[in-house]
Amino acid sequence: MEGALDHDSGKMGFGLMRFSKHPIVCIIDSKFKGKTVRQAVGLPYDIPVVGSIEEAISKKAEIMVLGIAPSGGKFPDVWTAPVSRALSQGLSLINGLHDDLNARFGHLLKQNVIWDVRKPKPSYPIATGKAADLNNKRILMIGTDMAAGKMTAGLELYSALKKQGVNVGFVPTGQIGITLMGNGIPLDAIKVDQAAGAVEEAVLKESGREIVIIEGQGSLAHPGSSATLPLIRGAQPTNFILCHKAAHENLRYPVSHIPIPPLNEFIKLNEAVAEVCGSQTKAKTLGVALNTTGLDEITAKEKVEEVERVTGLPATDVIRFGVEKLVETIIL
Repeated sequence: MEGALDHDSGKMGFGLMRFSKHPIVCIIDSKFKGKTVRQAVGLPYDIPVVGSIEEAISKKAEIMVLGIAPSGGKFPDVWTAPVSRALSQGLSLINGLHDDLNARFGHLLKQNVIWDVRKPKPSYPIATGKAADLNNKRILMIGTDMAAGKMTAGLELYSALKKQGVNVGFVPTGQIGITLMGNGIPLDAIKVDQAAGAVEEAVLKESGREIVIIEGQGSLAHPGSSATLPLIRGAQPTNFILCHKAAHENLRYPVSHIPIPPLNEFIKLNEAVAEVCGSQTKAKTLGVALNTTGLDEITAKEKVEEVERVTGLPATDVIRFGVEKLVETIIL
């Protein structure tokens, strides 16, 4: 996570810290070496932060994860030397970026491996709307922006429903979800004509589930995003959960000149796109998952109350205040 532990481009690392079933030996970010994650950035993890590959290896690390998800998903050229050293010294690598690192670093491998998470299958079927024939509840996480907390909220809902004994499935569609679950589709690396078909295929595999949570990507509000439409067409969702960064009134840089639409109008837009004038599956928005990062406790609670008043829907920050409100509305 070099240079990213205190930045939202480090969301790959943050996701693994929160959800990984495997022990995390350390985080690499030289800016905070000698501290724990809790001491460095206030997140509730006592994972040590080190400054080099060699220190990580001395702690018996076996696998290195590239813990960033920058705009465009490009491998940082300044990481070439440290990644080369890691592979040469026997570490395996999990790469969630777009670049094919087997092609770039494969010559350094011995018994270790590189998992290029965003490598799609050669082809996927063209979507035909088959998911609409399923009898389950299909909940798509949608967002007002990129990095609004769609994966985190979806995984929290999945975990909570599973604990309650609900027959629930989760369809990962991005690098973090795929890394955590060991399956899924790298939606933003799939040919646009096949993207909805890839989603449909993944959702149909979960046909035996009573409830399916589909990890969202992008936003209909973002001029650089094309991911939400194939998710809607492929999943034929019955419901949405809206994810929104409560402290933000505009989209993230580099499109921060564009305001985030009013939540009520944005909910109507997504529902209208799903229904296509009545010709496809009607999707009802069940609640709002707010990301209240950057707000103090009192302001965060006020934002939750404000969003509930404005939308008439239950709202919560699933990390700060729990998922119970959203779970209740899902299983009604």
